[in-house]
Amino acid sequence: VQLQASGGGLVQAGGSLRLSCAASGRTFNTYSLGWFRQATGKEREFVAAITRNGAIVTADSSARGRFTISRDNAKNTVYLQMNSLKPEDTGVYYCAADLISGSRYGDYTKYNYWGRGTLVTVSS
Repeated sequence: VQLQASGGGLVQAGGSLRLSCAASGRTFNTYSLGWFRQATGKEREFVAAITRNGAIVTADSSARGRFTISRDNAKNTVYLQMNSLKPEDTGVYYCAADLISGSRYGDYTKYNYWGRGTLVTVSS
C-alpha cells in the first residue's frame, strides 16, 4: 500500500488543521492506520491509531482530547483532526499502515508502510 499525507501548513496557536492520508490498494480496510509526528531533533512520536474495526488508540500525551483520528474506507483515507493547536505540536506528521495486532499500535517499528509526511507549524 502507498500512502500520501496532506493538509499540513502554518497555523496560529489555538487553530485547527485536518490532515488527510490517502492510500492506494484494494486492501485498505484490512490495515490498521496510525499517525506519528516528529519534531526537529526529537524521536518519532505516536499520536493515534485506528484499527481495521474502527477502534481508536490515542497516545497518552498532550494531543489526547485535542486530536481525533478517523477513517473512511470508501475513500481509502485516514484523517487526523487537530484542534486547539499548540506550538509544541509543530513537526512533520506521518501516516502509517500495517496489519497490527495486540497492543503494538503505538510502536512505529511495527508499521511497514509510511507516507512522506506533511509539515505542521504552529506559531505562538
